[in-house]
Amino acid sequence: MTSETVARTRPMGQTPIWVSATAGTGHLLRFLLRRDWRRLAVWVGSLAVFCVYYATATSALYPTAEDRQNRAASISNPGGVFLSGPGYGTDAYTAGAMFANEMTIWLIVLLAVMNILQITRNTRSEEASGRAELVRALPVGRHAAQVAAFLLVVIADAAFALLGSGLLVAAGLPVADTVAMMAGLLTTALVFAGVATVTCQLTPHPRGASGLAMAALGLALMIRGAGDIVQQHGSPLSWFSPLAWPQQLRAYVDLRVWPLGLSVFAIILTIAIGALLASRRDLGDALLPERAGRSDAAPALSQPFALALRQQRTSLLSWLVGCVAMFGLTGLFVGEGFGDVLRDIADQNDLTAAIFGGDPLAAFLGLMMLHNALAAAVYAIATTLRIKSEEEEGRLGMTLSRPVPRATVLLSHLTVVGLGTFVLVAVGGAVALWIGVFISGGDVSLGTLLTSAGAFSLAIDVMLAFTAALYAWTPRATPLAWTLFAYVVIDTFFGVLLNLPDALRALSPFWWIREYPATPLNPAHLIGLGTAALALIVVAVAGFRRRDLSAG
Repeated sequence: MTSETVARTRPMGQTPIWVSATAGTGHLLRFLLRRDWRRLAVWVGSLAVFCVYYATATSALYPTAEDRQNRAASISNPGGVFLSGPGYGTDAYTAGAMFANEMTIWLIVLLAVMNILQITRNTRSEEASGRAELVRALPVGRHAAQVAAFLLVVIADAAFALLGSGLLVAAGLPVADTVAMMAGLLTTALVFAGVATVTCQLTPHPRGASGLAMAALGLALMIRGAGDIVQQHGSPLSWFSPLAWPQQLRAYVDLRVWPLGLSVFAIILTIAIGALLASRRDLGDALLPERAGRSDAAPALSQPFALALRQQRTSLLSWLVGCVAMFGLTGLFVGEGFGDVLRDIADQNDLTAAIFGGDPLAAFLGLMMLHNALAAAVYAIATTLRIKSEEEEGRLGMTLSRPVPRATVLLSHLTVVGLGTFVLVAVGGAVALWIGVFISGGDVSLGTLLTSAGAFSLAIDVMLAFTAALYAWTPRATPLAWTLFAYVVIDTFFGVLLNLPDALRALSPFWWIREYPATPLNPAHLIGLGTAALALIVVAVAGFRRRDLSAG
């Protein structure tokens, strides 16, 4: 009998049902900590260090009150409000208000992504692999894995809050406001951990569960941005998004702590819903009905390219919808006269003038395309590594058991990823941005944006090919692909501030694009990126043909 059955047959006064339903939680939590501590340490450490670096860097870049007011003016437009926050303290902008207004939303998003991935990995992925069934064969309660997974992200988020608070206080920010702000980040990120707990009960597929939770996060981001644009300091619409609640603490301006209660209530509510839904389904099953598929596969799926396209199309469509929504909306703010506004802002601040250069509008569009390219790079690396999961779960071995060359399978997978990446930067970035600008009455060349998309696609192809080479030769080394991405982000946004030498910055594929369209492209750089991508793919094919599969 299961532990739940045993609990129900006990006499009155003995161990209650809820205790047996969580039996074994401590053992599972210790196992998860031992397995995931390195992964979580990288997340927590990176975010905490970035917090203190941003605080110290902005203090150095905007040392005077006049500099900070110019910064406040530069984000007072709708686009700036959407990407930052409701604008508390912008009338007397301090370093703390700048951090709370401009950084909290993105720190929450990153923490929420970490929580969603961890919850999915430690619950729904374990069920899909069959390992959860082996664990449940032991005296482990129905909700033990769910509770342990949630406690794991609580520990990780709390570690970030404590470390980040200490570093920010050491950097000179007030203690009470810093602690309150970090508590807001912690509780809001846990709201989306609770959302992931719910979505894991709805679909049997880990990617589907994380995708639904990510969609909820994206919707919350859109609602928060739209609500703050409608009215300064947030409109009633803003309060429907959990992402707005920590910014409504008014840290470093006029601190109030009662919005934390909204997050706490949402955490309790989502956990309760998740537990209720988990009690109403069988292990490995889901509550949302799955659409019945064909009784036999379509003939086209016998070809590796068609199979790879079928496997990736849902993920690509989800990413495309997100990019179109984000950058199409951004384009709506680049209407007639937007370039003049940027020039006025640049004239008031030497640093802004240095960033925008001689053509602020071109620099702004380049910055938007850069953000789109970074999102597409995440898609490229994650989707490339999907073949690793196919190998570990034995499906790749079944594919290769047919008379099909290994090189064909790998190249088909990479081709679909490369095409999907180009669609994201060309359609989700360039075309969506151009349509938004056109609707708002602005004047931007579609050809320029598409040229930027093509250039960034080459840079992303280098990262894609590097990931494939790591997988083909040493699958355990594939986390280095994310290390390269992290370096690209650091070099892109902080390379100049860190005064990195060009020889080191050249390791970033994005460095070779420079600030196009503000500066022209160098054809030799594009040829070099294409050559590097092709060489790495050749290396990947050679390695994949030589080594044995880990499963299947």
